[in-house]
Amino acid sequence: MKKIKNLYKFFFLLLIVVACDEELRDISFAQSIELPSNISATYDVTQDNTGLVTITPTADSTVSYEVYFGDNTPDPAIVTQGENVQHTYAEGTYQVKIVASNLNGDKVEATQQLVVSFKAPQNLVVVIENDAAISKQVNITANADFATMYEFDSGETGVTQPVANGNIGNTISYQYATAGTYSVKVIAKGAAIATTEYAVDFEVTEILAPIVAASKPPTRNDVDVISIFSDAYTDVTLDELPTSWSVGNFEAVNLNNDNVWKLTSLDFLGMVTNYTNGIDVSAMEKLHIDYWVPEGVTNELLIKIVNTVDGGEDIESLGTTVTGSWQSIDIDMTGFDGGNLANKEKITQILIDSDGIAGVVYVDNFYFYKAPSGVSPPLLSDDFEGNGNIPAFSGDAAGANIIDNPQNNAGNFSNKILEYTDTGGQYANIQFTAPTKFDLKNGQSVFSINLYVPSSSITGNQTNQVSLKLQNSDLGGNSWQTQTEIIKTIVLDQWQTVTFDFVNDNWINLNNNGVDPDPVDRTDLDKVVIQLNSENNNDAVTGYIDDFYYGVAQVQDTAPIVKDGFEGQGTIPAWVGDAAGANTSFANPFVNADNNSATVLEYTDTGGQYANVNFTVANKFNLVNKSKFSIKIYVPSSSISGSQNNQVSLKLQNSDLGGNSWQTQTEIIKTIVLDQWQVITFDFVNDNWINLNNNGVDPDPIDRTDLDKVVIQINGENNNDTVTAYIDNVNYY
Repeated sequence: MKKIKNLYKFFFLLLIVVACDEELRDISFAQSIELPSNISATYDVTQDNTGLVTITPTADSTVSYEVYFGDNTPDPAIVTQGENVQHTYAEGTYQVKIVASNLNGDKVEATQQLVVSFKAPQNLVVVIENDAAISKQVNITANADFATMYEFDSGETGVTQPVANGNIGNTISYQYATAGTYSVKVIAKGAAIATTEYAVDFEVTEILAPIVAASKPPTRNDVDVISIFSDAYTDVTLDELPTSWSVGNFEAVNLNNDNVWKLTSLDFLGMVTNYTNGIDVSAMEKLHIDYWVPEGVTNELLIKIVNTVDGGEDIESLGTTVTGSWQSIDIDMTGFDGGNLANKEKITQILIDSDGIAGVVYVDNFYFYKAPSGVSPPLLSDDFEGNGNIPAFSGDAAGANIIDNPQNNAGNFSNKILEYTDTGGQYANIQFTAPTKFDLKNGQSVFSINLYVPSSSITGNQTNQVSLKLQNSDLGGNSWQTQTEIIKTIVLDQWQTVTFDFVNDNWINLNNNGVDPDPVDRTDLDKVVIQLNSENNNDAVTGYIDDFYYGVAQVQDTAPIVKDGFEGQGTIPAWVGDAAGANTSFANPFVNADNNSATVLEYTDTGGQYANVNFTVANKFNLVNKSKFSIKIYVPSSSISGSQNNQVSLKLQNSDLGGNSWQTQTEIIKTIVLDQWQVITFDFVNDNWINLNNNGVDPDPIDRTDLDKVVIQINGENNNDTVTAYIDNVNYY
């Protein structure tokens, strides 16, 4: 068992660097060096009853080790990375301590048991298993008394044996080249001359089908996707699948609760949409397909689309075939412009093609798509900032007032919201009547609100819920008799988007007149009623409502989700100051109508040459799905020295390069106005961006998939001027 603790050592790191000014900035790499991790040691004991043990320490982010032998030896051995040390032990059990050091001098230690016995190993127990996720990989664990280490003999011919070894009790893995049954051996060894062996015939298996489902595609509006095959969307009707002229075998199967196509002995799979007008994919921007092939299938895979009405076809490759895991491929639809395809408005045939016969190919999530169409404009909406088309909310035994947002945080950056106050009204609610009757067909069935209910406002023991009811206002005071209702449970003390879909959610009709129609078939509904914590009670509740929406289903946010209002509910893991202060819990010094947040990030540059604040997200940015970043910022003129431009830049970098991530950056610079709050937006599709272009490559940011680090910098770099700024409401969308 290992016991790990961090040790920190302060020292001076002297760097003699001959470089251009741009390179001199890179001394920050010392702060980005990771602490040593995954510390362990392997033992190799000579089997001659001498107790001579070879100790080989290993760890990540490490340059050297101190090895404390755990006996009476007072001083440790110093071992560099990749080397080992020998030590002679008396018979016994020892705790060997390994202290690993990185380039910074930071130290982390691990303690590991060593047994030195001159008895032959006894009670050998071996577990050999095929790895559940990696094809033809075997995992071996051995335990025995009086043993220090063990060796694994794979049973393969033409291979030097043993193929692997490990400390007793640890698991080692070995990758076979070919599946089959092998006569394997495990040899347990200690300090004694005698060893103990375990032998068995073991079948090594190959993974020939996916063991997990392909990633679920993002939610999209119906108008933004044309699905050929996916559980996530509504598929078009195919007149033929497979076609009679396909070459290969087709089977629709369910794996891991996921419907997929299994194609075997594949030359090409043909499908026909319809031969009358085909399908119109001319507005689509990408073709998406997920595929999985086992090891050994290296055939290039291709997609062909055919227009038999107006003529022509074109084919695009899925790129280098990757085995053993689901591959998600997106093809730019402009790629199909290179052939003789007359147009993309009448695609009648689609083919999945293989260069040569592919043994087996699994396919999922095959569809065409485009960027959200803004998300269809809402038919009715209100953000309570003066941007809405709802006549007016009124309270029925409840208050309905527009106020400053009392919970301005990463869940909702709005300045204004609608306050719902029920002080005990038996049927308290708020409501409005739409200008026209609702037509819930054609996907226009979705209502949503952003809601916050503070637990401190609640009395009684009602269920924490919100209901949205539709009624017919023509009945005046009796409109409640016509209502249809959806009820959703809510979480207290946080902003949440609650959606009511009268097609897909469970609805309840009051059914006062014995008629129970489906809401989507009704044409009499025009009144919206919102009610918190049910009715027919006299309990109190307050809620804050924002961003009322009615229309088609909205596209859901996709990872990485980046929001921070510095009120404790942000999604950004950690802010880092690079030669600048980054105080994320600073009381807002300029509370006003433009920003009533209680807490902001204070950015303090006291003269750092390349001062900035930054953070890194877990997932790489996909600037095709989301290209905009925004911040709210205030820069007091009194904090500025020097004559730099008043500006803020947002840079995206690849954190995989550590201290050299700046070499990968793409940047947008915006001018700012001093002494006032302002929202600054950085759009990597529509704004002018600048690449550092350190390696002579100047890619469009939207085509990149390596960016995950965000750097914010005030008033430029390569200067020693000072500036203080206050940042709030960081958002990526």
